[in-house]
Amino acid sequence: MSFTLNDRPVQATVTRGTAAPRRRTRVFALPEARWAAAALVLFLIALPLQLTGAPAWAWGPLYALAYVTGGWEPAWAGLQALRERTLDVDLLMIVAAIGAASIGQVMDGALLIVIFATSGALEALATARTADSVRGLLDLAPTTATRLLDDGGEETVATEDLMVGDTILIRPGERVGADGRVLDGASEVDQATITGEPLPVPKESGDEVFAGTLNGTGSLRVKVERDASDSVIARIVAMVEEASETKAPTQLFIEKVEQRYSVGIVLATLAVFGVPLAFGASLTDALLRAMTFMIVASPCAVVLATMPPLLSAIANAGRHGVLVKSAVVMERLGQIDAVALDKTGTLTEGTPRVTDVRPVAGAGPAGQTAPTGLTGLTGLTGLTGLTGLTGATEPTEDGLLTLAAAAEHPSEHPLARAIVTAARERGLVLPDVQDFTSAPGVGVTAVVDGRTVAVGAPARLLADAADPAVAMVVGELEDGGRTAVLVQCDGVPVGVLGIADRLRPDAAATVAALTTLTGIAPTLLTGDNPQAAARLAAEAGITDVRAGLLPQDKVTAVREAEAAGRKVLVVGDGVNDAPALAAAHTGLAMGRAGSDLALETADAVIVRDELATVPAVVALSRAARRLVVQNLVIAGVFISGLVIWDLVGHLPLPLGVLGHEGSTVIVGLNGLRLLRDAAWRRAAASAGEDRCTAEAGRPPCRRGRPVPR
Repeated sequence: MSFTLNDRPVQATVTRGTAAPRRRTRVFALPEARWAAAALVLFLIALPLQLTGAPAWAWGPLYALAYVTGGWEPAWAGLQALRERTLDVDLLMIVAAIGAASIGQVMDGALLIVIFATSGALEALATARTADSVRGLLDLAPTTATRLLDDGGEETVATEDLMVGDTILIRPGERVGADGRVLDGASEVDQATITGEPLPVPKESGDEVFAGTLNGTGSLRVKVERDASDSVIARIVAMVEEASETKAPTQLFIEKVEQRYSVGIVLATLAVFGVPLAFGASLTDALLRAMTFMIVASPCAVVLATMPPLLSAIANAGRHGVLVKSAVVMERLGQIDAVALDKTGTLTEGTPRVTDVRPVAGAGPAGQTAPTGLTGLTGLTGLTGLTGLTGATEPTEDGLLTLAAAAEHPSEHPLARAIVTAARERGLVLPDVQDFTSAPGVGVTAVVDGRTVAVGAPARLLADAADPAVAMVVGELEDGGRTAVLVQCDGVPVGVLGIADRLRPDAAATVAALTTLTGIAPTLLTGDNPQAAARLAAEAGITDVRAGLLPQDKVTAVREAEAAGRKVLVVGDGVNDAPALAAAHTGLAMGRAGSDLALETADAVIVRDELATVPAVVALSRAARRLVVQNLVIAGVFISGLVIWDLVGHLPLPLGVLGHEGSTVIVGLNGLRLLRDAAWRRAAASAGEDRCTAEAGRPPCRRGRPVPR
């Protein structure tokens, strides 16, 4: 079976293009990861030896090697920072770890080293993977293109060698090689990577096409209008890199005071050692007092005051389908006060669905005779209503859908798949078809049980003297933001189908919850057409709608909001959302259908595509921030008390270590409270979430019990 397209047959199954190979940095290709892994292995070997009473010569060297493998990089970085006259917590942690070892707390110091080394490795991996995705985005654009010569010949050239004014040929199933304008031909182009539109867009003479988008079943002759370095896809890459580089660096709360704290501790330790020594104290007593001071004043408890609540929140969010990439991101989530949402694949499911089945009376233009005797169509369940179409009788919904699905069944177009899926969901039996043909931008035609059935765009199928009833139905559907698909039988319109992307079941509740959390309703940023965007926004409860946006327009909208003092959370899923995700205060990507670039660029990923988890994770972040403040108060009280005791009186070293470790344990356990499922439920409830998120499609609930509707 073949299509009849542009006077040349092609195979029924059109290749959708070869996927570009993913460029992913291997974990152990990074030196930070190798050193951290070595330190962790050495620590895990030494720890059980120490705990089981093995002699020190068995586990001591292993701990020493863990210190070296895990600590040399932050120590070297800290020494380099000293050359720039700065002092950071990393170097202080190395000093504290060595100090702990010097008084017999070897295991504690090694654990601190392993934690810091692992954190550095994860940060390096995240940076490398983001760079991989940015480079991989360029693979969307093909490396070669077919350039048409003046003498009518063809030549294959590298896309970077294309010049403005060249004419290129885009065959069915190929990716567009350059930004340009269609000179000749008709097709439908999937440009979701650029605009986010869920359906392929018809292209004909005069229409613009973008590099990296996927051509459908027609051939196009395109005049190149931009250099490869200035294409839309290249600008997306540049915007992501620029936004990632210029995004204000973020730090955890304790890191904001690390410089003063580190310098203060070093100076105070030297003073505690030098002053008594100057007044005649023995070297041993002065050194012991200074070492005790450094231990009790070291920031271990302060660091743990910050990290356990954030890491616990990350783990809890992960169990509920939200992957937060770092503690910094978890902290930033609690700071947002405005939200911008993408439409396709975020607010909606990203898959076209049949929303309306509208039979119409079988009356064509004036003078045209309607087909009769359609009850004889074998297997067309529900078509008995088509008997003797004279303009007074309408087909049933099932009959209309059966006709359309039978004709569309051989097609691979997203609209065709939506129609066939709708028919199967109703349990309709589809008859065999003959003489199937497809015309890009127009629709399909097939013979169903001896009747010629056409399904396609109303503007292309209807004659100038279109039936007013059909035109009214088409206008009504299109005004409502749906795509209208006309069904004709033997040249006579018998019905219209409405197709649209379906709103996620939890979209409206999520919008309401985010409005409660931030005090302002979310903004909808989409590249889709204004009618479809307005319809979906109205259903979700969004009033601020910005449609027809290219990727740079989304970035502009985000930066305008942040210039007004807002900290914006962007939620999206596509390549076209990546620049906005990078530019925003925090970016969240939908995981299942999200592009590689969006997943790597975003700060967090909604793995299960449950939109209702967005307000829940924001509320959980705010709970973590409150626990951080509590822990800092607890750590501050312990450190202050122990320091005063050591300076004013005589704090025994074992007691100082006990107090220091005790405060560390207390703040650690307090932070671990966010690991419990109850913490997630409280966060969801405080966000105003009334819908269960444990399983998609479940009814609203509170505390695990269904809420009566």
